[in-house]
Amino acid sequence: MQNQRKLVVGITQGDGNGIGYEVIIKSLSDPRILESFTPVIYGSSKLFGFYRKLIHNIDQMDTNVISSAKDVHQRRINIVNCLPDNIYVEPGQATAESAKSAIRSLQCAVEDIKKGYIDVLVTAPINKRAMVNEGFGYTGHTEYLEKEFGVDDVTMVMCSDRLKIGVVTGHIPLKKVAESLTKEKILSKLRLMKASLQRDFGIIEPKIAVLGLNPHCGDGGLLGDEEQNIILPAVMEAVNEGILAFGPYSPDGFFGMGNYSRFDATLAMYHDQGLAPFKALSFESGVNFTAGLPIVRTSPDHGTAYEMAGRDEADPHSMMCSIYSAIDIYRNREKYDNLHGED
Repeated sequence: MQNQRKLVVGITQGDGNGIGYEVIIKSLSDPRILESFTPVIYGSSKLFGFYRKLIHNIDQMDTNVISSAKDVHQRRINIVNCLPDNIYVEPGQATAESAKSAIRSLQCAVEDIKKGYIDVLVTAPINKRAMVNEGFGYTGHTEYLEKEFGVDDVTMVMCSDRLKIGVVTGHIPLKKVAESLTKEKILSKLRLMKASLQRDFGIIEPKIAVLGLNPHCGDGGLLGDEEQNIILPAVMEAVNEGILAFGPYSPDGFFGMGNYSRFDATLAMYHDQGLAPFKALSFESGVNFTAGLPIVRTSPDHGTAYEMAGRDEADPHSMMCSIYSAIDIYRNREKYDNLHGED
């Protein structure tokens, strides 16, 4: 078997006042990781050094400060200095400066992955409100990347060894969920999820469960008619297209009785309907993957966690899983495309 090329993994710093640097540093602290991939952090060597000193029980970390990922050192942790030298850090505080830095870090990483300098993108947590206040015109990474790469549709898929959950509606207010649901939108997500499960996860004939929207799936129309008029017709049309879609299922019983384990993935109607049970079951190892992009992007399933920033309390497991999941998905795509003769 031929040796595979070592991938270059781009990692954005996220909000520099959150736990991003701490989970990144801890994830990269074992020197043996450099045998598996080449990390490139987009942010500031100054911030890296600040948080590095706060973390205990870590040996020497060899870093290489560069201005572009085209100059990576294969045997070191590379840091693309894309922030001002006078950057100021305030652990635990949501500031305009940290929001601007998060935006710049993301923009630089996207520029480099478009140029082919990095192979996959892993994003550390951001403060969405702070970034929007500083002119970031998107409600999250997912929406920004969808626009940057010019795709018609993407979906957030939360992944772990136990389950995979996608969502139809993402970062929108709960009161707008019902009016946003359409048969076409659900069908689009099912098509996208099937394609992603096949190409990104190597599942030949994925089975996808679809959740209802209302309590007890509307109870025959007594508690809402979205199941009868929108969700079920979408499931039936998906089946006619050859998608192994099932449902709709009432979420409480579906997760309470462990029925999710009978399927390869689950499609939830809205953000918290999917993410609440996912984080209850897989928080420490959870990964946020954006399905439908031409590039591979993952992220930890937690936020900035300002309350523990700078205290050496952050658990790096989700960040580590995000890095290795991105590599696995990239490899799966290579295998799928080679098998199917795709470029």
